[in-house]
Amino acid sequence: MNNIVILSGSPSENSRTGHVLEYIGRQLEARSCSVTHLSVRDVPHEDLFLGRFDSRPVKNIVEHIENAHGVVVGSPVYKAAYSGVLKALIDFFPQDALEHTPVLPVMTGGSGSHLLAMEYTLKPLLANLKGHNLKGLYFLDSQVNRELALPIVDERLLERTRNQLDYFVDKAGLARHVLAAAGRRQVVLQEAV
Repeated sequence: MNNIVILSGSPSENSRTGHVLEYIGRQLEARSCSVTHLSVRDVPHEDLFLGRFDSRPVKNIVEHIENAHGVVVGSPVYKAAYSGVLKALIDFFPQDALEHTPVLPVMTGGSGSHLLAMEYTLKPLLANLKGHNLKGLYFLDSQVNRELALPIVDERLLERTRNQLDYFVDKAGLARHVLAAAGRRQVVLQEAV
């Protein structure tokens, strides 16, 4: 079973990003994945602001990320980039936290003019942590209805979302096998020493 972590970079409790990520989580569970939802809101703001990398909530998120077979990272677009609070949290991650890990970037924004925020800000950040970025999903605010169980109201975007999730699950399965093989090699090397 694939172990998937969904990380929300939205500071808002009732955000479009959060609703999309909840839907993605349900879809991944329907594809036999184990899903853990995490959020920047899980970390006390004092820990983020004061750089307390050793706080228990921060360590918990880092552990989940490092042990995931796949990670979905979502953020609203703020000032042509991901949320600042997401960056504050990711600054605590080890440099190779996403190594061998497929990552599905997800962003929501008010207009199509912010689409490049994913390409120029979020994807490079995730690649810097050695994550293997997938194409990603960008949702206009007008394409998301927070009042519906199925929040994605655009049929073509819904189909593209489902296709991306199928691809993501396949990549996470491959990552799981790579990590298992690497773990077996590490045990053999330790026993040889």
